[in-house]
Formats: sequence, C-alpha cells, structure tokens
Amino acid sequence: MKNYKKTLQEMKSFLLLWSTQAFSGLGSAMTSYALVIWSYTQEGSALMTALLMVSSYAPYVLLSIFAGALSDKWNKKITMLASDTVAALMTVIMLILLQNDALKIWHLYLLNAVNGVMNTVQQPAAEVATTRLLPKKYYQKVGGLRYFSSSLNSILTPIIATAVLGIAGMGAIVAFDLLSFGVAFLTLAFAIKIPESQEPEEKGEKLLASAKKGIAYLKQEKGIFHLILFLAAINLVASIYDAAFPAMMLSRNGGSEKVLGITNAVIGITMFAGSILASFVKAPKSRVRVICNCLLLSMGTENFLLAFGRTPLVWCIGGFLGWISIPLMSTNLDAIMRLRVPEHMQGRVYSVRNSLQFFTIPVGYFLGGVLVDAVFEPLMAAQRDGSILVKMFGSGKGSGAAFLFLIIAFAGIGVCLYFRRDKYIWDLER
Repeated sequence: MKNYKKTLQEMKSFLLLWSTQAFSGLGSAMTSYALVIWSYTQEGSALMTALLMVSSYAPYVLLSIFAGALSDKWNKKITMLASDTVAALMTVIMLILLQNDALKIWHLYLLNAVNGVMNTVQQPAAEVATTRLLPKKYYQKVGGLRYFSSSLNSILTPIIATAVLGIAGMGAIVAFDLLSFGVAFLTLAFAIKIPESQEPEEKGEKLLASAKKGIAYLKQEKGIFHLILFLAAINLVASIYDAAFPAMMLSRNGGSEKVLGITNAVIGITMFAGSILASFVKAPKSRVRVICNCLLLSMGTENFLLAFGRTPLVWCIGGFLGWISIPLMSTNLDAIMRLRVPEHMQGRVYSVRNSLQFFTIPVGYFLGGVLVDAVFEPLMAAQRDGSILVKMFGSGKGSGAAFLFLIIAFAGIGVCLYFRRDKYIWDLER
C-alpha cells in the first residue's frame, strides 16, 4: 500500500494532466466521429472522407520539423493552452456553420488544417512536459496509460456519439467537446506546474539552426532514425486501412453505422485490455523484438479477416487480433525514445520524428481513398457473378474495399519482415 501511495504521489501532476487531457480527447473524438459519418453520408466517397484526415495531417507533417524547435524555446504550458484554445475556436466555427445549414465539406478541410497546425506545436510541447513531470522509472507505465485513455475513448466514442447524435444532434456533441476542453484548460492553467528545463538555453539560436540539430541527432543515432522509418512504412499501410475501413463498414452487405460503431467499440475494448497489460508487464529484455512481433501480429491477422469476412462477428475478431498488441508495442517504442533522446533535445527530435514518421499518413489516406473509389470498387463492380473475385470478396459496394484489405495485409507483413532484419534497429538493444 505504501508503494502505491508513493507512486501516486510521484505521478500526481502527470496523472492530473493525463486524465483531463484524455477527457478533452473524448470530446474531440466524438466530434470527429460524427463528422466522418456526416461527410460520408453527404458525399458517399471514401476519398472525400479520407481528405478530412489529409487536411489535418498535412500541415502537421510539413511544419513539425520547425514546431519542435519553437517548442524547445517556448513555455510548454502556454504553448499547450494556446494551441488547445485555437482548436476549440475551430469547433465553435464549425457548429455555427452547421446550425445555419452552411457547412460544406471544404469548410471542414480548412478547419482541420488549422487544427493540424495547432497540434503541430502542441504535441512536442506535451511530450517534453510529460518527460519533465515523470521520473524515468515510470516511462513504461506512461505508454500503457496513454493507450488506456485512447482505448477507453475508442470504446466510448462510437457509443456516446451515436446515441447523442440520435437524441440531441450535433450541437450536443459539440457542447460536450467544449465542456471537456474547458475542464482540461482550467486544470492545466491553474493546477499543474511544469518544471523548467535545467539545461542552459542557447541564446540567439536561429529557428532553422535549432531544427537542424534535431536532424543532425538522427543522422548520428541511426538506430532511432531507422526505427522512425519502420514506423513511417507501417503508418502508410495503416492509413490506407483507415481510409478503407469506414467505407467498407458503411456500405458493405451486413454493414451500417451501427456495425461501424460496434466494431470500433470492440477495437476500443481490445486496446483497453492491451493497455492494462502494457502498464503492468515488466520491461522486456528486448524492446525491439517486442515492437517487431507486435506489429507483425497486427498486420498479419486483422486485414485478412476484414478482406474475407462477411459478418460483423468476423470483423470484430479481426479488430481484436489487430489491436491487442498495439499498446505493448507503443509503450516500448515510447520508452526507447525517452531513454535514448536527451531531454533538452526531445522537442527538436520529436518534431523531426513527427515529420518523418507521420508524413506517410496523409499520403496513405489519400492513396486509400483513391484506391477504393477509382480502382478496387470499379474493378469489383465489373466482375461477373461467380467470378473468383466475387467468390473471394462478395459483390456490391464495399467489396472493393475488402479486396484492398488483402493487399494491405501482404504489404504490412512485408514491411515488418524487411525492417526486422535492420541491423541499426537492433543496435538499440546495446
């Protein structure tokens, strides 16, 4: 009992920050979920819906390399508060447009782009704040707790958002989003003190020179650099998956908004269980091996079941197998980064990491939308009854997305096997 009290005391500030930010994240996730359904029902296009994420991630990727350098210079608390405030303002603008029947999908692209810029600055500041609030011995637990909140939000988002949409409409969802923002804002502003850096500031250092230091660090630390490339390749495959997933669930025989919500909830429950496991397991002897094995399990199971499955039960089983190991992978990846990268360099290194590791996400979303709308759906629509492709993936809208999942499965497995042989990544074990 004494150990638990000591742990809670040492993690008090972080737990306060984590819990309120997670609550705010639930509100934001509910709004995003509702807008995905709204955009797909308005346009019926996987590409138009996928562009919501492209517009959000594109500025994040393009500006991250400089945002981290700014983050290292700026006050972390003020940076986080200002970024969250602008994001909340974008939500208010969206609601006003919606209530006046003036909301168009291009408005969402523009609002998401602004949110992407704010997230670009906020994310490295939050990473450094977490490092400063926690002793090193709790880094393994942090990754698990993050996935705990993420998985809990994944469970609650489709359930609450669907219910609130049906009963009270989009306005109620946005009201909850703004309420959760207010709680997180006030807690961070008045209840959490983020320690200042103990490293001497480099006065007069220009922005470009500061950003170059992050790049130079990765050139020197090839193990971290190659690990980032590994995750960039995985993100490309995963974002194609993300673009095809709602298109298949909302249009395939046996699919619907309800089925999409159920499947997402199962994935959330799975991540919840995986995050609990990741929070309590001891640090492994080989973090690299855990990362490789977890991603191989994920890529080699769910995509096949989504490709060949015809019922919500099979899709849910796929969701379980695909996501159960991801929290464990993430905690070990997070621990490697925090333990290997010096604290005074983390803002710059994380920002370069964000540009390199996440630039494939908007590319993947765009590619996934194009492949569904312009390649695989037309290909399946042209098939005759009884053809081998119809026997494998069915017919009608959504069968093309199912075919794409088979391609994704082999692509994901190939990426895992290729980087598993990378000697620089294994050098991180030394």
